[in-house]
Amino acid sequence: MPRKILPRIAAATAGSEPMSLHIRWDNGDESVVDVSGMVETFRIYTPLRESPELFRQVQVGEYGTDVVWPRGIDISADTLWRLAQEQAGATMTAAEFRRWRERKAYTLDTAAKALGISRRMVAYYEQGNRAIPRVVALATRGLEVS
Repeated sequence: MPRKILPRIAAATAGSEPMSLHIRWDNGDESVVDVSGMVETFRIYTPLRESPELFRQVQVGEYGTDVVWPRGIDISADTLWRLAQEQAGATMTAAEFRRWRERKAYTLDTAAKALGISRRMVAYYEQGNRAIPRVVALATRGLEVS
């Protein structure tokens, strides 16, 4: 099985939107990644929630494998790459999600139950209001064959 090589981070700065990072990858791609979900969820990121100034002190970690802040706070390049792909819709588009639901003849409620998410999230994904996470896209593919 070939080894998958994810890009490394060449440069990172705080983005123009709160809790976002502008990342330049070593393969030349650029991404704006919203990390607010992680920062709001995990306790380790509390200092970043409480101090926008601290958030702006982001730097590329050693060898480009992560971004780091003072106080030992970091986010791995793998996680940022995955988030960038999800937020860019690379996993599944809203139209593909809607077609999946229609092929399965699922209502919003039955799709939500099948995926283990709320009805509201199904509607958000279908309308394109939220990026479809990789795990949800994979679940739709798994349900396609069942």
